[in-house]
Amino acid sequence: MARLKDRYLREIRPELQKRLGYKNINQVPKLTMIVINSGVGDAIGDHKKLESVANELMTITGQKPSIRRAKKSISNFKLREGMPVGVMVTLRREKMYEFLDRLINVSMPRIRDFRGIPSKSFDGRGNFTLGITEQIIFPEIDYDKVDKIRGMNVTIVTTAKTDSEAFELLKSFGMPFKK
Repeated sequence: MARLKDRYLREIRPELQKRLGYKNINQVPKLTMIVINSGVGDAIGDHKKLESVANELMTITGQKPSIRRAKKSISNFKLREGMPVGVMVTLRREKMYEFLDRLINVSMPRIRDFRGIPSKSFDGRGNFTLGITEQIIFPEIDYDKVDKIRGMNVTIVTTAKTDSEAFELLKSFGMPFKK
C-alpha cells in the first residue's frame, strides 16, 4: 500500500471526520484521480517532440500517456482537426497516491524560489489544478536528455462538495499552500 494512502486511512480520514463534523466516515472527502496534461503546440511540425514529451510523462508517472488530438481546425495556428496537440495521463488508486507523495515531498521543494502554492486554484466543485512550469523538478527526468523545458497541468480530483473541504483534505496531505 502506498505510504500516503496508508496515512490517509489511519490518520487523515478520522481527523477530517471530526474537523468537518461528519457522522459517517464515508462522507469524508477523498481523492478519486489525478490528471496530468501537457500541451505540445510545436508537435504540429515535428512528431518526435510529441514522443519525447510522452516519454518524459511516462517516466514521471509510470504509466503510458494518451495522445490528445485537436477537436477543431484553426487556420491561424496551421492546425487541422485530428492533429496531435498534447499528451495526458490519468492516475488512479495506488499510482495516484504515490505520484502525489512524490510531488509534495520531493518535486515541489526542488522548485526555484518556492514559497508555496496559491490556494485560489480550486474550481468550485472541490477540484484543484496546479500548473508546473518545468518538468525538470521531477528527479526521474535526466536534465541532459531534455530537449526543451515544458510545463504541465496537474488536476487533483476529489469527492469534496466544496472548495473548503478540498482545501482541508489537501492541506492534511501536506500540500504547501501559501499563508
